[in-house]
Parts: sequence; structure tokens; C-alpha cells
Amino acid sequence: MEQHSEEQQEVQAGIKPRWYAVQVASGCEKRVKANLEQRVHTLDVADRILQVQIPQTPTVKIRKDGSRQHSEEKVFPGYVLIQMALDDEAWQVVKNTPHVINFVGAEQKRSTGRGRGHVKPVPLSRAEVERIFKRAQVAEPTVKIDMAVGDKIMVLSGPFKDFEGEVVEVSPERSKLKALLSIFGRDTPVELEFNQVEKQG
Repeated sequence: MEQHSEEQQEVQAGIKPRWYAVQVASGCEKRVKANLEQRVHTLDVADRILQVQIPQTPTVKIRKDGSRQHSEEKVFPGYVLIQMALDDEAWQVVKNTPHVINFVGAEQKRSTGRGRGHVKPVPLSRAEVERIFKRAQVAEPTVKIDMAVGDKIMVLSGPFKDFEGEVVEVSPERSKLKALLSIFGRDTPVELEFNQVEKQG
């Protein structure tokens, strides 16, 4: 009984959980998340490793036929965020998960022993964590479009409906493009929303 209460005290008096960023092999974020969540339960460290997150923002890709494909895009490709009370055991659990490269932190040179230093994980600040998750939650879907400068388009709606033109500028971050439309026999640059146009041919 005594030993159990000592352990409890250690956890209660223990380290406050913080968010850490972990670099992982490119394209392996979901695999790392699944592996790590499984290891947390198998190795019984759920009291120290609380959450594993891959912050994502919604995206909408407009295909050539005008249809929309909804998906999620990672805010930080190649990274996973982990909320954990960092002690040696929890650190080892994360570090030894397949496809995990390293914690993001400050490299420390060892004064004794091996020459190579190790990275001391540095927790993310509260403001940084809030900013990351806020961006993932409230972000408007980013519209990605299969259009490039020089493409021929047809305007589907708005004051220039049924006009044909040529794309001269694409601004994915604003979901807009600029096209030259022949208005009164003259090529006139007009800004249009992605969803107002359709690629021709």
C-alpha cells in the first residue's frame, strides 16, 4: 500500500503536462499518431502522455470538371504535437516510436561521456499552442484549384457570366484569379472567384 501511495504522490506532485512538437518522417504523421497512442496504452503511460494531435485545416480542391473535393491539410507537415508530462519514461516511449525523428528543442552538448549531445525537448508556449489550434479550428477551407496562368476559362456566374477569357494570375490564398476577358472588343483584366469560373478544354 505504501509503495502505491508513493507512486500516486509522485504523479500528483509530478510534472505539469505541456505541449511538445515532435519531428517525424515525412508522410508518416498519422502512422506515428496511431502507433504512439497504441504504445501509450500498452506501456501504461496514459497518465503522462495525454494527447497526440496533427493540427489540420480544411481544404477544398476544385477539380477540372468543377466538382469540389473536401479534404484536410496538415498545418505543419512532418510534425506531430504531443501533450505530455515529460519524464524519462515518457520521453523514451515517444523517442522509440517508429518514424519519430526527434523532439523539437535545444541541442545540449554533453560535458562528459559521449561526444554527441542530445536534444532537450522545449515545450511550446501557451500562446503558440493556442495559435496553432485556433488556426486549425476556425480556418476557412483553403480552396485549391487546378488552374494556371494561360488556361482558358468560362465565367459561370456574376456580371461576366458566359464570357470566355484567359487566366493571367492565380491567388490560391485569396481563392481568386485574374483573367483577361474580351469586353467591348478589348482584353480587360477582371478578378474572379475560383467558384465563378470553369476551365475550358
